[in-house]
Amino acid sequence: MTTSIASFKRLALSALLLCVSAFSLALADDSVRVGVLKYGTVNWELKTMQHHGLDKANGFTLEIVPFAGGDATRIALLGGEVDVIVSDWLWVSRQRSEGRDLTFVPYSSSVGSMMVAGDSKLQSLADLKGQSIGVAGGPLDKSWLLLQGMARQEHGIDLAAENDIVFGAPPLLAEKARDGDLDVVLNYWHYCARLEADGFRRLVSAEEAANALGSSGAVSAIGYVFADDWASGNPAAAFVKASRETKQILLESDEEWQRLADNGDIKDGPEALRVLRDRFREGIPTRSHDDEVRDAGIIHGVLSELGGRKLVGDSGEMAEGTYWSGAPL
Repeated sequence: MTTSIASFKRLALSALLLCVSAFSLALADDSVRVGVLKYGTVNWELKTMQHHGLDKANGFTLEIVPFAGGDATRIALLGGEVDVIVSDWLWVSRQRSEGRDLTFVPYSSSVGSMMVAGDSKLQSLADLKGQSIGVAGGPLDKSWLLLQGMARQEHGIDLAAENDIVFGAPPLLAEKARDGDLDVVLNYWHYCARLEADGFRRLVSAEEAANALGSSGAVSAIGYVFADDWASGNPAAAFVKASRETKQILLESDEEWQRLADNGDIKDGPEALRVLRDRFREGIPTRSHDDEVRDAGIIHGVLSELGGRKLVGDSGEMAEGTYWSGAPL
């Protein structure tokens, strides 16, 4: 009898351990590890998602994994260290054309702009001859290529050849613009928003350039990127749903933006906070999946001509499946 009781207890303990193990595996399977720049603007959305429990409400646990740079996030995704990163569809298309099964969900259509001081005499691309232009992102930056294409098409101007071009880090270029060391600066959207709060104005945006070169509307500049096989067996759709619910909060609630500022997630003053909020909201994707895919394909063709193989690789067309069809708008 004693032996039977002992055996029963061992069996019960084994069953309990199996249940705990299965539960732990379920929790692991339901986690979503998102690799982001440590101080990147994507943190605003992800921390809002966590604060409101939208990850748990959609059946997964969000884990924010910080990195120092964009290349590090890409390496982490390719190496399986994270499940999701934020990158652009052009990189995803190139990866797919090289045999890697990555796919893209639109995150934001906010793009860089050429910014000038509020009292600048420059009014359009047609005025850009003999100016000093700061460009963030390097010679193959997509916004820079599109603006060069627009200037050449509409005004017959070679921006790179007819101006003094200075490539540099976004914060450095923003400071040089404030100090008056540059006539024009092409920077990432959030640096442009901060300059706008300081009295600068937009000369022309990369979105305007894309439209001039064939797009019929805003194309998402960046998006969430993950592997096809991860999406097929993990909570990709739930993550995308939680992202859209979070964006709705950020779209409607000024108080949420103030909370982010109060928590130190946004370290800007009141005026910059307002402009950052408004520009973020402008970039929330609203277009249909088919419209996004069509116009991204058009812009891919333009960028292929402007940037060549160094930018797009061996394929002149956007790879099939670049945009994830699992959760279309």
